Amino acid sequence: MAERRTMQPEDLFALQFLNGGALSPDGLRIVYTVSQIDAEADKEYAALHLLDTASGESRRLTHGEQSDRGARWSPDGKAITFISDRSGKAQLHLLPMDGGEARQLSDFERGVGGSFAWSPDGTQIAFSAKADAEAPDLSKEAYRVDRTVYRFDAIGYLDDEAQDLYVLDVAGGDVTRLTDDRSNNSNPRWAADGGSIFYDANMQPDAARAMSPDLMRVDLAGKSSPVLSGWTSLAGASLTPDGQRVVFVGRPDDGKPIGTKADLYVLDLQSGAVDCRTAGLDVGVGGRLSLDMPVAALGAGNVIITDDGQSALTTVQRGGRNHIYRIALSGEECCTPITAGESAVFPLDLVGQQLLFAQTSMNAPPELHLKRLDKGESQQLTTMNEAHLAGIDQPTWSHLLWKSVDDVEVEGWYLKPPAGEAPYPTILYIHGGPHAAYGCGFHFDFQMLAGAGYGVLFLNHRASTGYGDAFSTAIKGDWGNLDYQDLMSGVDYAIALGWADADRLGVCGTSGGGNLSCWIIGQTDRFKAAIPQNPVTNWRSFYGTSDIGIYFGVEQMGGHPHEIPEVYEKCSPLTYAHRCKTPTLLVQSELDYRCPAEQSEQFYTVLKAVGCPVEMLRQPGGYHGASISGAVNLRRAHNDAMLDWFARYV
Repeated sequence: MAERRTMQPEDLFALQFLNGGALSPDGLRIVYTVSQIDAEADKEYAALHLLDTASGESRRLTHGEQSDRGARWSPDGKAITFISDRSGKAQLHLLPMDGGEARQLSDFERGVGGSFAWSPDGTQIAFSAKADAEAPDLSKEAYRVDRTVYRFDAIGYLDDEAQDLYVLDVAGGDVTRLTDDRSNNSNPRWAADGGSIFYDANMQPDAARAMSPDLMRVDLAGKSSPVLSGWTSLAGASLTPDGQRVVFVGRPDDGKPIGTKADLYVLDLQSGAVDCRTAGLDVGVGGRLSLDMPVAALGAGNVIITDDGQSALTTVQRGGRNHIYRIALSGEECCTPITAGESAVFPLDLVGQQLLFAQTSMNAPPELHLKRLDKGESQQLTTMNEAHLAGIDQPTWSHLLWKSVDDVEVEGWYLKPPAGEAPYPTILYIHGGPHAAYGCGFHFDFQMLAGAGYGVLFLNHRASTGYGDAFSTAIKGDWGNLDYQDLMSGVDYAIALGWADADRLGVCGTSGGGNLSCWIIGQTDRFKAAIPQNPVTNWRSFYGTSDIGIYFGVEQMGGHPHEIPEVYEKCSPLTYAHRCKTPTLLVQSELDYRCPAEQSEQFYTVLKAVGCPVEMLRQPGGYHGASISGAVNLRRAHNDAMLDWFARYV
């Protein structure tokens, strides 16, 4: 038997990651996307694969050094359409399934967006794209802004980057523009009669909550009208088969605090009545766990309607598990889980009684699964990483439950490294959000740290989702109190169990996790090293510079800075940075518009001023999630720097 080894940084470049899948109209085949990194080229590519559901046999459909993603079947099942950058820009392509080469359908100077949909009769494709126009060089040319939010993370300056809806005639190639209104218009869904298209419109010029879309409808002559607007959140909107109702996950603008759960709603298009179908559910609908993988296409907010229009399938996050529920769309409220276990599951497609979904667990990246809803049977279809992981000695994990300072129960997990003896040097890894959660899904950083001999402690502190509204809304106007106490009590618990070495502790996290990492080292010296990544350190400047600051800061703090300056100061890690003695490596993406670079720079300057050991790893061109799904060289630099810093000080 070959000798097994532990997970190493280079294993990231050997793993394959599932990025979506779709069933053919007859349910006999599945087209799915697999991405993988080319370590020598420092690039990530994605290819389409075809799987036969009866035999389980799979073959690769596309080849080459490009990214082919988002495949969708034509209504007759004779072709698939996908987006590929093989020509240099992302364009729509069509591949006949009876043989032949893919042909390019679109030819936009700046490429097309990531969402498209076939018309019911298969003659047209609706898609989103930026208008053909030479992009101005904003580093050299003067420009004016009048938007409330004028630039957005991972998108750029919105007047230049906002997309519109187009319709393409598949046979003739003619393209018709349907919208032109400065909003970012995307995610087209055809009405049942093929005469109009529903779509999401966000990034409106006057919107402070730029990422919350309005649901709009446009006819093929380009006349748009609102369907649903003014919601705090709205996602996954899907039409019932009869075209009479829209089913979506959202939260109305009802004055409840940020972090309040989302529910599943049904909108009657004729009457305008909106019916909440999950009011009795104690946790939110459409949630997702924080995963350290480039798998954005596995959206947990997907809403899939059954053929009879009586039920919706979508995800419900309960604690550290993410599962698919069947939710009744009329009559008595009924929410029934149809998947279970120590895992995170994401619905991808439904044809008849066949449900296609992706499933990941603590030691396994996502794989395709198929479930027969009428029989309850489920089978795993792919084993993309089985052979590679078979040679790796992966960590074992333990589930933790303990009482925090105010007797509230907190959930967490401890990964034990495959080598060494307890107590282990331990890294407290904090999730962002803060209204998100860790749990039973694959996280490469955890695996890498365990492979280097560290125990990894990750937990769902106050503000995390999946534990009810009282838990997830508990830190409004009081960041750094109960969330901090939950984290510290979790560390104490891991030490009391004999797993974590109290004298060899490190702490890290991204975004909200970066904020808490900075907060912790301003409150205690018990950690030997810290790596905050893209943190919030100064709420006042965050309010004015972040793409979400103008609403997120207000909702989290409880008012505007001029109204409650003392709260903004109290909750800012920068206020306490002068007390820091912990060696700190700040990791900062230079094009992060969510937690802008000035947040790390302020903290860095104070630590330098007081003589605290501090360095900063800059990520040129990187956005907020650069270390997870950004340029490969940035991911590599982040992982190498993390291991180096913790080895140096922990």
